[in-house]
Amino acid sequence: MKQLITISYLIIIVMGLSVTPGCASPKAGKARPEPLKSGSSVKYAKGVSRLGYAIQMGAFSDVKNAERFANRLQDKGIEAFYYRKDNGIYAVRFGDFPSKEKARIVANRLVSDRLIDSFYIAPPNEVVFAGSKEPVIKQNRPELHKPLKPYPPPTNELGLPADESTTSKPTTAKPPATKPGERDLGFIAARTAERFVGIPYQWGGTTVVDGMDCSGFTKAVYNLCGVNIPRTSREQYKAGNPVSKNELRDGDLVFFGASESSITHVGIYVGNGKFVHAPKRGEDIKTASVDESYFERRFVGARRYIQ
Repeated sequence: MKQLITISYLIIIVMGLSVTPGCASPKAGKARPEPLKSGSSVKYAKGVSRLGYAIQMGAFSDVKNAERFANRLQDKGIEAFYYRKDNGIYAVRFGDFPSKEKARIVANRLVSDRLIDSFYIAPPNEVVFAGSKEPVIKQNRPELHKPLKPYPPPTNELGLPADESTTSKPTTAKPPATKPGERDLGFIAARTAERFVGIPYQWGGTTVVDGMDCSGFTKAVYNLCGVNIPRTSREQYKAGNPVSKNELRDGDLVFFGASESSITHVGIYVGNGKFVHAPKRGEDIKTASVDESYFERRFVGARRYIQ
């Protein structure tokens, strides 16, 4: 009874959360009205907004434990999701709070009711994964991380170090580092999606039927980038700006189905004709090609949420 009261309290406070499960359910929650501009340069597409404060909890070494905890919240109408951090530990997040204090009130109530023992308040626009993971060489166990190769210094005709300003030969410039920020959110969303590959992902609680987790996965990825997009694939398709197949960029969502009125699947484009998606309940997140015959026949369109 005590836990039921607590969950009811959370549902009342957590504003802006959609409670409709499913990948393509037509009964999606209405997006919060939000100005198209946030900050100095970012424009959000219609139906998309900046995420508020979120609550992060848990330190699960077993993905099944993280899944069970997230499902408990999902089954009570709270859109919780889990993800794997760089240290291999899984965490659970939920919420879209207008202030840090309101998020803290809910989190402290969870602690007092012994549902959690610690928490972290994630601020708006927090970038969890700014870039790609370092290459990993697997040799049974443990894993060895291969160091990135440094750029060699410029040399002159004799092969000796030379100042770039005094040599006449062109040198290969070091590519500029991608700075984590809202201008790069498409790139960051794609790299975040790749972090989920190999994780058996289930969004929506235990009441969701097979094949209904794909839009929850895409929403979770954008959530980790500080962006709130609609819950279901149909609503995700209605939001955002249309993108043609030959103009796809990192972070665009690609949609599949029989028609625009019958969207059945969605994934996140990650470049080179590939997208990351949650195939169906119980299967691992994986990468596929938009040009595979199955997906090519069912490709409906794509949407971009950040200008």
